[in-house]
Amino acid sequence: MWNLKQELEKAQSLSKRIELHTASGVQVWHVWNQAAGKPLVLLHGGSGSWNHWVCNVLPLSQQRAVWALDTPGLGDSELPLKALDADDLAEPLEEGLQHLFGSEALDVVGFSFGGLMAGFAAAQWPTRFKRLVLVGVPGLGLSNNILNMRGFRDDMSAEERLGVHKNNLLAIMLHNESLVTEDLLTMQAQNVSRDRLRRRRIARSDALLHQQTKWTCEVHGIWGALDALYKGKMHLLPERLAGCNLQSFQTIANAGHWVQYEQPEAFNQALQNALPV
Repeated sequence: MWNLKQELEKAQSLSKRIELHTASGVQVWHVWNQAAGKPLVLLHGGSGSWNHWVCNVLPLSQQRAVWALDTPGLGDSELPLKALDADDLAEPLEEGLQHLFGSEALDVVGFSFGGLMAGFAAAQWPTRFKRLVLVGVPGLGLSNNILNMRGFRDDMSAEERLGVHKNNLLAIMLHNESLVTEDLLTMQAQNVSRDRLRRRRIARSDALLHQQTKWTCEVHGIWGALDALYKGKMHLLPERLAGCNLQSFQTIANAGHWVQYEQPEAFNQALQNALPV
């Protein structure tokens, strides 16, 4: 039986942790199968860390060197000075990629907030991106559905706080309630506690509609068919990405926003279809 805690420990034990010192602060990267070459860069979602990809890094690393960043201001990476939102992180992302890969054009997969950040970077440094895969990204002028999100109070007990995390995971991230285990709630609580980026003003905007016209790379989309951000609007997404070189758009059944966790095998296959070695 699949066990999140064990999978996290296994993934961590097989990874190399790299602390990268850049002009904007220390970035923490995790790499699997570095010797394989053929780098595949994974950028996680908001209030997350590399572990948004816990179900994916080992299968994907069978063919690629998988590089997962803790986004600056999230996870173990430092918050760049004055950074508030995704647009402020494009330059720190490019700094990290320059340190690690020089001028090499890369395959980059951006989930949600990570895809938003990648979109700004691809507009400013288009030759950096060989192929860009967007996974459930906001910023397309459609993710304005009302979500039943709850906040925290200082006087909440530990049990009450876990209840908020469960509510929010089901409100935005996951469709299948059975996936919200004690281990997942613990992981979520740890990720949220390290989130130092609180504005998220761009997510509900149409910023990527304007950025995409500057992209020169091949673009692919992978979405969970039950993504709460796009309920009733999924059919509009390919049209919203008409301003870029969209090569494929795949939806995965029985999956919400966090599609790579909810349906990992289907997601991994979809990604391999989009990014053949």
